[in-house]
Amino acid sequence: MPEREQDRPSFIGRYVNLASPQRGAAIFSVSDEFFAPAKRMLSDQEPVFIPDRYDQHGKWMDGWESRRKRVAGHDFCTLRICPGIIRGIEIDTRFFTGNYPPAVMLEVCNADIEPDENTVWTELVPKTDIQGDSVRYCAVSNEDTWSFVRLNIYPDGGIARLRVYGEPSRDENPAEREQWIDLASSTTGGIALECNNMHFGDMSNLLSDQPVANMGDGWETRRRRHPGNDWVILKLGQKGRISRVEVDTAFFRGNYPARSSLKGACPGTDTDLVSESAGWAEILPPVALGPDQLHVFESQVRDVGDVTHVRLDIYPDGGVARLRLLGLPAYQGGID
Repeated sequence: MPEREQDRPSFIGRYVNLASPQRGAAIFSVSDEFFAPAKRMLSDQEPVFIPDRYDQHGKWMDGWESRRKRVAGHDFCTLRICPGIIRGIEIDTRFFTGNYPPAVMLEVCNADIEPDENTVWTELVPKTDIQGDSVRYCAVSNEDTWSFVRLNIYPDGGIARLRVYGEPSRDENPAEREQWIDLASSTTGGIALECNNMHFGDMSNLLSDQPVANMGDGWETRRRRHPGNDWVILKLGQKGRISRVEVDTAFFRGNYPARSSLKGACPGTDTDLVSESAGWAEILPPVALGPDQLHVFESQVRDVGDVTHVRLDIYPDGGVARLRLLGLPAYQGGID
């Protein structure tokens, strides 16, 4: 274990990690991840080093690592975090010795859905020198709420872990959360009813409660060659109010959807689901997805009341391994 650059600050014990995938953190965009994917940087586990482990890109590293930059500029990684007030940053370069970036800088923004070309970014941690195989802490004095972080590294290299400690902004009701179930799971009676295409993977895989086995164990459409987007309609196993949406793109690396959205309703028995579902209430507006990772959405979810059916839209096409819709059931028993 390397020596830490400074003693562990108090913000680690006082606040939660807003950049944890369990709290909705996910990679939004990254300039380069040739040697190691950025999603590893968000792992809640401590980094490890396996001396004899290599992959098709070279030495396997437990973190995010970009290729050696041969042009002007620097690499960056933008991530969605649990919205909140940031109190401190932990930048961990453990096991990155000759391949760490000499300096880093962090920027933040507060975007409801996702940042775009008009988003104003604020410098949270100025350009700071770091060392290899060590941990650097940066205290933050800012009372604003942020939902996205952009980590800039100069000019390239690897970061084992990034942790963003702070206070979540959303109200949490632990008692209610304990009652949440996966309303869409096949184990509670969830059924995939309709989809426009499932050329490579069956839509019913979305509702499985089993771990994702491989890229064939999900719903995947063919490559779209005309305008529009793909979709699937699901009947929930339990009528209820959706509070958390989990979209898992496990194993889908070059064929994941760019975005997804979710709508819901309580349609009648004689309803033409395909034609009417486009007008259902929007539960989750279009949000960006990334490759081979779990995406958790809570702050973006809109309360539309109880629903019995949902429509998942993916833009424009691609594969999703699992969809989990957590919330409070309206009553015990299945949907009539």
